[in-house]
Amino acid sequence: MSDAVKILLALVAVMWAVEVVDVLANHQLDQYGIEAREPEGLEGIVTAPFLHVGFAHLIGNTIPFVMLGLLIAFEGARRLLAVFAIIALISGLGTWLVAPEGSIHVGASGVVFGFATYLIARGWFNRRAGQIAIGLVVVVVWGGVLLAGLQPHEGISWQGHLFGAIGGVVAARMFAGKDPRAAPAPA
Repeated sequence: MSDAVKILLALVAVMWAVEVVDVLANHQLDQYGIEAREPEGLEGIVTAPFLHVGFAHLIGNTIPFVMLGLLIAFEGARRLLAVFAIIALISGLGTWLVAPEGSIHVGASGVVFGFATYLIARGWFNRRAGQIAIGLVVVVVWGGVLLAGLQPHEGISWQGHLFGAIGGVVAARMFAGKDPRAAPAPA
């Protein structure tokens, strides 16, 4: 098993362990999500992807997180971690800035949306046939969910979805043309 796959599975294991603790603590951990425009809510940028409002929410995020994350893991551990971090940061900051005041946002769906748009945009920016094909499959399989997730619904953070999607495109652009497995140039 590659290091990237181990990291992906470790991220999922942390999500599940946190949810078990959260359930045992009567959902007291959810308060550590992203609280819009509150300075204390900024810590949620780091914690929110690991917090969920129940096992159904967690399962709904785990399946696409793993499926899309595995496709990114083929690029290596550093790329997976960098893409995850960029998406989580942009998704979290965007949510913190534009979500309704007093709202708290949790869940990995912003990262899931970012993984999807990363895979779609990566092929566009790199102009590689295999990556374009993967992007098209992502559009076919997840496109309807992506569009539906951007529409405002009560209790669903469309802000996290939108800014996660933006984060995926930003990550794809940042890494365009850079082979993650290439050896660094000598200094």
